Amino acid sequence: METNYISRDTYGMYKNTQGGPGPSLMGADTLIGNDVYNTADESLGTIKELMIEMNTGRIGYAVLSYGGFLGMGDRLFAVPWQALKLDTQKKRFTLNASKDQLKNAPGFDKDHWPVMADTSWASDVHKFYGVKTTGRVQ
Repeated sequence: METNYISRDTYGMYKNTQGGPGPSLMGADTLIGNDVYNTADESLGTIKELMIEMNTGRIGYAVLSYGGFLGMGDRLFAVPWQALKLDTQKKRFTLNASKDQLKNAPGFDKDHWPVMADTSWASDVHKFYGVKTTGRVQ
């Protein structure tokens, strides 16, 4: 079963296709749990968390879970928000990366999160996904 922002919409935000907030403004709770695919239509995982830059209110990263089985052994990846594209036709996110590329992405496990405000870490992650860094998070 695919998990997407429509299936996670408990407040009816996306019921009215003529009005409503999406896709320019979306509810954060409806985005967490969304599937992420690549352009080859391969599943790359699920969005587990959104990291918000507290000084700007912008989403800095989507934390993507990939691999493992039934939540065990999953690797987590902080994907710069700009690297994800919302596919409103298929109701999911697209990341321009192959499964092999993701295996080599800078990742971490749930017990060892990186210091995301570190400029060196942020630069490496943004470079890996081919997007410009937004600068240091305060």
